[in-house]
Order: sequence, then C-alpha cells, then structure tokens
Amino acid sequence: MSVSKAVNIADLRRMAERRLPRMVFDYIDGGAEREWTLRENTRAFEDVLFRPRSAVATPACDLTTSVLGLPISMPLILAPVGSSRLFYPRGEEDAAAAAGNAGTIYTLSTLSGCRMEDVKQATSGHAFYQLYLCGGRDSALSAIHRAKSAGYKALVVTIDTPVSGFRERDARNGIKELLAKNLSSVPHLGQMIVRPRWLYDYFGDGGLMNFPNILINGEPLGYADVGAVLEASMTSWQDFAWIREAWGGPIIAKGVHTADDARRAVDAGAAAIVVSNHGARQLDGVAPTIRVLPEVVRAVKGQTEILLDGGIRRGSDIVKALCMGARAVLIGRAYAYGLGAGGYAGVERALQILRTDVIRTMKLLGVGAINDLDGSFIDVPSAWQR
Repeated sequence: MSVSKAVNIADLRRMAERRLPRMVFDYIDGGAEREWTLRENTRAFEDVLFRPRSAVATPACDLTTSVLGLPISMPLILAPVGSSRLFYPRGEEDAAAAAGNAGTIYTLSTLSGCRMEDVKQATSGHAFYQLYLCGGRDSALSAIHRAKSAGYKALVVTIDTPVSGFRERDARNGIKELLAKNLSSVPHLGQMIVRPRWLYDYFGDGGLMNFPNILINGEPLGYADVGAVLEASMTSWQDFAWIREAWGGPIIAKGVHTADDARRAVDAGAAAIVVSNHGARQLDGVAPTIRVLPEVVRAVKGQTEILLDGGIRRGSDIVKALCMGARAVLIGRAYAYGLGAGGYAGVERALQILRTDVIRTMKLLGVGAINDLDGSFIDVPSAWQR
C-alpha cells in the first residue's frame, strides 16, 4: 500500500510496522518500562472536549503562525528523533526536506546519523538543532559552533535525560547491538531477514550507526557508547549560561514538566520551552503532557513561548493544545512512522494528514484563524486546573 493512501497517522504506523524489522519499529513505537505514560500521552487528549460555534461560515482557514519570530505555515514543527537514518536511508535529510517544503521547521537530534551541515542543506526551510552535552563541554561547543555556521536558527537544549530511560522493547530486541554493527550478537537477527527491502536499504546506506555530530578526539561517537556518554554529561541549569554565551541566539528548553521547571527555564533565559516527557521514553508514570500544559501556562504568564510535545496523532490534538495555550506543537512519532513507511513521501503524507485535520477541525469549530483559538472552544477537566 502506498503512503499516499494513508488516511491517518495510524495507517502510516501500520505501514512502517510492515516495512521495518521488529527491533527498528519498536525503537520508534516503544516507551519506557510499562509504557503507561506512552499510552496516556495520546489517550489524555480524549479528556478535552470541544465547544463549537455553530452557523459560522469559515470558507478558508489561516493556519499560519510563528515560533521565535520565524513564520511557519501551520502550528507544528518536527521534533528531534534520534537515529532517524535507521528508519530510511538519509532519514534526517528526507525529514528535513519534507518539513521545509511544507513550510515548517525541522529539529535535528544530536543523535542523528547525518551530518548537521548536510541536513541543513537538504531543507528549504528553517531548522533547529537539539543539543545533548555528549562528550563534555568541548564536544558540545564544537557542535554549537558548527550549528551556528550551518545556519540553524535555535538551539533546543534537552533537560530530561540524566540517564537513558529503560525501554524494555529495545532491551529484548538487541537494537544496540544492531546499531553498533555487532550483528553476531543481535538476539533476533531473523527479524531483519524477513524485511529484505529494509535490509537492502540499510546496508546500501552504509550499515549504520555512529553519530557524526558528536566528535570525541576527532572521531564520531559510536552507538554502543551513547548511554554511558549521556549519563556522564547531563545538562544542568548552570550549563545554560555558557551555552547561551556560546550560541548567541535563542535557546529552547525541552523537557519541562512542572511549573517550577517552567519558571527556572524562564530565569535561565529560554526563549521558548517545550512541555515534554520525551515521548514517554524516559520516566514512566509521569503525567501526559497535555495534562501538564495548563500548569505550565499559568506559571510562565506569557514570559516565553510554550510548545507542546507528546501524543499528537491528529489535527484535533493540535487544536486542543493551541486552545490551552501552546503556540505550536512538536510531532515526533507522527512523522517517524511516515519516514519508516516511505521516507520523504511518508513524512510528506504525515504533514498533509495533520494539516487537513487541523483545517477540518477549525471549520467544525467555527473559527477561521489559528490565532483566534482560545480556551472558550474547549472544556478541560477541572482537576487539570489546580
């Protein structure tokens, strides 16, 4: 089935599952431990109900907005998704190209398989660079300077990864052995053999994986080392001072999950914050991000832009987040499924689906412009307002 036939993100998910080996699909699809937060990230949107305006003609809908002063054609940007080149050859470049052609922003993960310069060159739009302090301060400073020279517009500093979350699917599947090119120890090598199209693409693209944007002693970091390197180089609030000085541009704090951290991000000089639980891949048992959003909005009081990440699968989810105070949302799995299903065409289709969803939802609500959305269009559970 062609990705053009997908009618929703769930269709792209099923297509990705058919194309990818189980270990790779589970890497995209899975979360931490029991995956309770993973399920709640999507389900919690069902607790927010719409209050439409009837008999309102909306022949056209204006989806345009801006993030950090950068105009975008719709209120979503592509979140950083590590190891995207594993899903499809030159995956980060394909995703960035699709984002640019859709008129929105792509965020490149530090843990990418493509060089940041090549990814920026692949897109006609703006791009952000997501920063881990892998390899320590000197390595991070090198990446910051490279990102600035390549033309990235903002630095997304992830603050919720003092250690990698325990993703049980990955542990069972042996994904680390695959990415470390230690195929003899991959527990389920047969998963790859029954996906010959992916296997051909994977080895045709070099049989990844290392991380060319993390240089330690001049050499790219290997995948087998990433967990230990992350744990040894966690980001603290104190790091924001030297990161801000080195970058000299807007910084986005990603991984804010409480009012206290939202205020600390503002104090640290963040131009925007992302309400995020890392796609439920870190600490299981935390609240879904849409439930946390009202708390963060109240804490920030308009002092910085607020973005929401986690659980977005439909345009109606995006509209609910905007009604609750988010300026825009980040999508991760929604486009990663498309990338795994069909590369550029799959990401393009994911963005088309979400754009069409948003327009339809707005027309049914009786509102003609994104900037006119507010809390009067929704009912939010009273428990979320504490």
